[in-house]
Amino acid sequence: MISRSDAIHLDDRDPLGHLRERFSIPEGVIYLDGNSLGALPNHVPARLQKVIVNDWGDGLIGSWNTAGWADMPKRVGDRIGRLIGAEPDSVIACDSTSVNLFKVASSAARASDRSLILTDEGNFPTDVYVLDAVARQHEKTLRMWDPTDGSPIGDDVAFVAMTEVNYRTGERHDMAGITARAHAAGAVAIWDLAHSAGALPVHLADCAVDFAVGCGYKYLNGGPGASAYVYVSPGRQPSFENPMTGWWGHARPFEMSLAFEPHDGIHRARVGTQHVLSLAALDAALDVFDDISLEDLHAKSLSLTSLFMDLLADSVPGLEVVTPREPHRRGGQVSFRHPNAYAVVQALVARGVVGDFRNPDIARFGMAPLYVRHVDIWDAIQHLLAVLANDEWQSEAHMNRAAIT
Repeated sequence: MISRSDAIHLDDRDPLGHLRERFSIPEGVIYLDGNSLGALPNHVPARLQKVIVNDWGDGLIGSWNTAGWADMPKRVGDRIGRLIGAEPDSVIACDSTSVNLFKVASSAARASDRSLILTDEGNFPTDVYVLDAVARQHEKTLRMWDPTDGSPIGDDVAFVAMTEVNYRTGERHDMAGITARAHAAGAVAIWDLAHSAGALPVHLADCAVDFAVGCGYKYLNGGPGASAYVYVSPGRQPSFENPMTGWWGHARPFEMSLAFEPHDGIHRARVGTQHVLSLAALDAALDVFDDISLEDLHAKSLSLTSLFMDLLADSVPGLEVVTPREPHRRGGQVSFRHPNAYAVVQALVARGVVGDFRNPDIARFGMAPLYVRHVDIWDAIQHLLAVLANDEWQSEAHMNRAAIT
């Protein structure tokens, strides 16, 4: 069984080990919830201070040009594009993940006379709500689907919409294989990258993905409610019809024409004025990725999740881990089932180990490779063992789920 000194030795050999010092993580906290909200990069507050005091305070409206506010969605989108394997000029940072999913799903539905929309039966609820609304608006049927059962995608399917990494279990779906199956059936492929971008390499162009969306506040560390992003493949851009036509998606927004003419590139995915402060925080947070290898990032993610599962198997053999063991089938988190998972997570939080809970019985731990260390994993498992052995989770405060938001 691995020892704490073994975990420290792994950290000493970690090519990303120097990155933790770039993040603001409170003393004594083991933060394993980067799959919900990424940690604060140390330099982001100063960047925001500059935007507020210098650009907004002194530059006022001139900063749309002099400080580059007008170009921020495209500039930030290009930076994200590198992390998700996108072609140049195919990603724009704007709006929320849900809004962007509505845009691309509506365009795909409008362009097809087929009757079905498929989505993963374990998909994130908001994605399902959005897809169901799109299906009803375009007189189609949304069908929940198990992509692992090998069933063919029929010629009645308009598009397949998947989240690459399952938010509850951490299972990673086969983007290349599912996209190829969709295309073979004449269907479009849409992917949600909320739980993969920033934790592992994504290969949108290589996989020939049609559309993708994702958020900026999880592994990209852009802050609570950070701007999301949308990918439209170059081949889809000329026919992409944004159902939410706004002036920033216009070919010439400052002509103020009352007739809408869509931009001929990725800007047509925009709607209204961008959130400059949010985009500035995300832009600054992305600096952390500039000098790292995505292969190193993925290798460390796999090492952290493997260590967590190995220690669980050695120490708590009866606990049901729902995250796949196979490296190619998992993202950057490990989840296990426990009948009192909520109380267990709350007891861990009281000890300074921050994970989270998903209904009804999932304890979830995200291991952001930029700032989580192997020794953090070893220490977190020791806290978990103590919580279970001492029945700490049974306290009334930990079992009170009325506080769930």
